[in-house]
Amino acid sequence: MKTIGIIGGMSWESTVTYYETINEEIIRKLGGFHSAKILMYSVDFAELEENMEKGYWQGNAVILTDAATRLEKAGADFIIIATNTMHKLVPDIEKEISIPIIHIADATADAIKQKGIKKVGLLGTRFTMTQDFIKERLSSAGLEVMVPNERDMEIVDNVIFNELCLGKVLDSSRNEYKRIIDEMKEKGAEGVILGCTEIGMLIKDEDSSLPTFDTTILHATAAALEALK
Repeated sequence: MKTIGIIGGMSWESTVTYYETINEEIIRKLGGFHSAKILMYSVDFAELEENMEKGYWQGNAVILTDAATRLEKAGADFIIIATNTMHKLVPDIEKEISIPIIHIADATADAIKQKGIKKVGLLGTRFTMTQDFIKERLSSAGLEVMVPNERDMEIVDNVIFNELCLGKVLDSSRNEYKRIIDEMKEKGAEGVILGCTEIGMLIKDEDSSLPTFDTTILHATAAALEALK
């Protein structure tokens, strides 16, 4: 079994889901007393959040590259970054390590295409919804990606940073997300990507009028399968 290197802590709540999902998939495949071989570097999310607010992405690149190189030196065979937004920095990190990074958008696109879906809505942080580091990767896989209007993007982002990343799961916010998903469905979306690793805390399949693609679960599952190759 390969050793998985996880860069986590962004936020720690979703990193817990990664750990659980990876090990559940290993058990499903191998049974018995098996569990995943995992090395984890958990960052202080406050430092990265402050850099994001300042637009100081290079500072975050330094932090995550340091984490990745430590994981490689410790014996990880590949790396996953347990957050969507920080995949913006994958090109910077890849320059400094020799082991592969399993990209969250690739795992998500594979799952969507298996369902025969072409047009998807994307929910995530404002960075994920407005910038191209996830959307372009999905588009290059043959998917048409749509995002909410500007007002609703602000709502989605606010819930992530001011509630979910702090462990708050509110029914009022769930209802807002459900409304936003309904509106994307009306505009032609065939599925919705839960494109922030905390959104799965708030939205489950039964809450959505569209098929959901939780990037946390899909990414973690892809990591487990890669470990077994």
